[in-house]
Amino acid sequence: MKDENVQEPPITPEEIRPANPGLGKRFFVVLAIGFIFLLLAAANPAPIKAAWAEFERIIQLKSDPLPASPAKLSGHEIEGLSSMAPQQQAELLMERAINHYEGAIELIEKNVSGWYGQLEVEKDPLANLLNTAINANDLRVRAASLEITLAGYNLPKSPESVDKLLTRLQDEREHRAWLLWILGVLGNRGVETARLETVFLDRIHDPDQTTRAYAVVGLGLLATDSSIAPLLESFRSDLSPNVREGAACALAQSGMFTQEQRLRAVPGLLQMMDDATLDPATRSWVFQALQDITGAGLGSNPAAWRDWWSHHGRR
Repeated sequence: MKDENVQEPPITPEEIRPANPGLGKRFFVVLAIGFIFLLLAAANPAPIKAAWAEFERIIQLKSDPLPASPAKLSGHEIEGLSSMAPQQQAELLMERAINHYEGAIELIEKNVSGWYGQLEVEKDPLANLLNTAINANDLRVRAASLEITLAGYNLPKSPESVDKLLTRLQDEREHRAWLLWILGVLGNRGVETARLETVFLDRIHDPDQTTRAYAVVGLGLLATDSSIAPLLESFRSDLSPNVREGAACALAQSGMFTQEQRLRAVPGLLQMMDDATLDPATRSWVFQALQDITGAGLGSNPAAWRDWWSHHGRR
């Protein structure tokens, strides 16, 4: 049994990483291996060529994008849609849309009206696909996921749907997070957008933190030009870190704002860099939001960001 009172000698650097052989010794070892390799290649070149061909066959992760096949729905897949259940149709087309297959989004638009009340959007794999799609780098894919979501919850794009959900919002505070989110989905798809913006603007000042958090999510889904300023204000001054972070995400990457709309938030973010009242976490989110919006990797250097904007900002 080891005596715990006995101190072991310290580990030396050589025990952690053995010393490298001298330069001269390494040179002669490499030279000898290379000479043997050349002799083998001259005597029997076929295995050497085969090994090199195998190396070239392996897809290198650092290479340019390499298509596996044409990004287009096959005629076989299109023909087979009619024999599939709505759930299978939605799963196939959502997966193809995420992978930018030509025609997939158009087929979702064509078929989604027939899927109302027939989808289980909280069941995998469709639930996972919708979660991936709402974060896609193509806003059309995000929009397709919202359309499928409304079909899954059997919520027609009508003022009546908004009325019912707003009544529930008053009566079912335990469901307020989901209700605010789904109202944002409806508003994004053109249903009572102005009315719902007023609802969200009222609730970003609610005493309840969860209500405020999902109000900023809702504004990000609405993605109206007039939503940008209140989101900046919530990012700057809300008492909850969760709400501040949610507002930053809505401005920078999540939700349904276009790239052009997100750029309109940059001047406000540049002003926030100088706000001495911001805590360290919120200040770091300012720089992260700037990076997400612009793609410029300038870290947390205010001068560099101002210089970048002076050259790239819209006059």
